[in-house]
Amino acid sequence: MSLDQARLIWDRARNYTDVLTQQGAVLTDADYLQPADTLLDLYGEDIRARAFTTQDPARGEMMLRPDFTVPVVQTHMAHGAEPARYTYMGKVFRKQEDGGDRPTEFVQVGYEVFDGTDPAAADAEVFATIAGLLNTVAATPVTGDIGILRAAVRGLKTTERRRAALQRHLWRPVRFKALLDRFEGITPPSRHRTDLLAQADPMVDAPALLGLRSYAEITARIDALREDAAAAPVSSEERALLDALLAVAETAPNALSALRDIAVDLPSIAAAVDGFAARCDALAARGVAVETLMFEASFGRTSMEYYDGFVFGFASAAAPHLPPMATGGRYDALTTVLGGGTGVPAVGGVIRPALVIAAEDVA
Repeated sequence: MSLDQARLIWDRARNYTDVLTQQGAVLTDADYLQPADTLLDLYGEDIRARAFTTQDPARGEMMLRPDFTVPVVQTHMAHGAEPARYTYMGKVFRKQEDGGDRPTEFVQVGYEVFDGTDPAAADAEVFATIAGLLNTVAATPVTGDIGILRAAVRGLKTTERRRAALQRHLWRPVRFKALLDRFEGITPPSRHRTDLLAQADPMVDAPALLGLRSYAEITARIDALREDAAAAPVSSEERALLDALLAVAETAPNALSALRDIAVDLPSIAAAVDGFAARCDALAARGVAVETLMFEASFGRTSMEYYDGFVFGFASAAAPHLPPMATGGRYDALTTVLGGGTGVPAVGGVIRPALVIAAEDVA
């Protein structure tokens, strides 16, 4: 990247934060180096594998910040008060696959809202604000709602262990489907597992323990496998409902209608669908063309794992091959984790100025 290109990106970032501070956001920052022990688990598998880490003799394992949201939430939960709005700009760092041309560091601008007065209105505020900042380029938005998927899993008539496993792998679609196939009985358990559980005491002829797991941990795992083997399969009707839910990809009004129909037979999602409806109203009040806004139930399943509700992204209409120019979503549960059990409703979004400029150049 040339010096002129770098200056253009930073100038654009400053322009964005100037707009956001004029709208009432507080300009904040986060240290380049962040403690890795707890934060890496919050980012999820993809970011965890791509984080730059180092060892500090005084502070332990550290990482170059892969995004701003987690450290900003951490600071707010320790020192902030609601309602609060923050903006920031700076570089974030992520490893890329060998031979790839994606940058390992890039400038990110963000807007985070901590306000539980009206979550639907806060969702709409962040979405509309990000859309307004992207007014120099043709942007194609798409939305989703992780909260609806989580509610669907919570409503399945199966064991708590199985529901927890599905929740844990919600962001890994291939693994999620494999688990559903096994829980429904489509995929039989492995021969090794069947032989193991057929023994009265699988540990009776076991060799000396190797590795870090204790005898108690191993036997607890065997007990869990036995509980799972004895559980009734997920019904084909519930599986069909979940598949229908995941397949919803319509304009927001049509998606809402489809989800209402599914909720008749899957009532656990009813409250989350009501939240979606309230968000549509709030978006319309902000001037968003809800009648053409796309909603995809599976959207966001490969993004940050701390999102637990509304999710959105903006792609370039002229250059769809580029990564999304902006993304965001709701992360109420993250505030609870970083707040020591006490959380606040929160939603935010980020823009990559370099991608906006690249999209403008294509157009």
